[in-house]
Amino acid sequence: MIESPHLLEELARRYEREALEGMTYEAALQRFAALWAEARSLGFDARDDWLADLEPDLAVARAINGLPPST
Repeated sequence: MIESPHLLEELARRYEREALEGMTYEAALQRFAALWAEARSLGFDARDDWLADLEPDLAVARAINGLPPST
């Protein structure tokens, strides 16, 4: 488990540099289109209330961290 946010940020930056190194704009657009098509096939709709989908996860996080339930 990474406890330092700075280490996590550096890891993310390094991964992006290595994973995307040399990718052309056209390749990036193709990747985006493929990810968007996959999201649509899974039933994702950008107009949906995505915050409502987070409520169960947030409830668990509050319980784990000893916080009161949301009102």
